[in-house]
Amino acid sequence: MHARPVPGPGGIRHQRPRHLRAPRGGPAPHVVARHSELREHAIREVRATGRPIAHVAKDLGIHKEALRGGVRQAEADRGERDDRVTTAEQDELKQLRKEVAELRRVNEILKAASVFLPRRSTALRTRPGR
Repeated sequence: MHARPVPGPGGIRHQRPRHLRAPRGGPAPHVVARHSELREHAIREVRATGRPIAHVAKDLGIHKEALRGGVRQAEADRGERDDRVTTAEQDELKQLRKEVAELRRVNEILKAASVFLPRRSTALRTRPGR
């Protein structure tokens, strides 16, 4: 299949067929769901059977270090490990970092805008005799 000509603002450009275009926004939801299910299945199998992580990973076609990380994270989420933060804590940190970044951005905007605002003198705010 060849790229087809498409009129554009700068003249004609060539557009790739849909099936050859790069996906937008990451993998499709069904791919993510299958990946999550496979990961959860692998973690359950390691915990239930006690088999070595490397053997389970090889059987399921998962990289052993990816499975090892998943098992450790699952243990942290259950409170069995103290050397890792839980998934809930990671989510909270991510949200707090977003909020801090937004507040810093707003603060910079307000600092820049304050240059254009007139300053009030303290003499105008306090009236003598009251």
